[in-house]
Amino acid sequence: MRFHDRRQAGTQLAAALVRWAADTHADLTHTLVLALPRGGVPVAAEVARALRVPLDLLVARKIGVPGRPEVGIGAIVGEDPPVFDTYALEMLGLSEERLAPEVARERAELHRREDRYRRGLPPPQVAGRTVIVIDDGLATGVTARACLRHLRRRDPARLVLAVPVCGAHTAEAMRQEADELVCLRRPEHFRAVGESYEDFAQVTDEEVVGIVHGLGAPS
Repeated sequence: MRFHDRRQAGTQLAAALVRWAADTHADLTHTLVLALPRGGVPVAAEVARALRVPLDLLVARKIGVPGRPEVGIGAIVGEDPPVFDTYALEMLGLSEERLAPEVARERAELHRREDRYRRGLPPPQVAGRTVIVIDDGLATGVTARACLRHLRRRDPARLVLAVPVCGAHTAEAMRQEADELVCLRRPEHFRAVGESYEDFAQVTDEEVVGIVHGLGAPS
């Protein structure tokens, strides 16, 4: 059973998080939803509406294999050092030094997107808050790992990772990074996030800006 689109996935994820908040007696007063652009934004918008909490963005960029950029083996957030899948690096015979040009290109694109999406707004304040990080799904999980480590250093009170779909192995790995993981579906044979959606059209920069600034949520 696939999700129709990211909005439907977000509605279902929102319902799961409402139940999670009730079951754990979570105080949502100082909760912040952080979407990973671009695909996580329509999902996170539904969650922020349902929980009635602010929505903001955490921009990250995947580092791909040279010549095969769709294969993610690392990720960056802000000015943090890259986070790599060391096992994948070894299997592919790659080194962090060889990937330095890819890191530099993705860092430049990360800053372009931050400027485009944030429009001069300061980064979200996460210290002492419950932070719910949302993407449209997890494949290798390396981007989520980089984001969670980046946020952990900023001292949130509680760090929750919530996604509509993820692989079982990735889910277990993410439990070591987040305080809690909420994942709706864990297909037995999981290969790519897009396989769990009927409509997996690329989310545009304009859609990201419209959703986030339309909600008036960054804080």
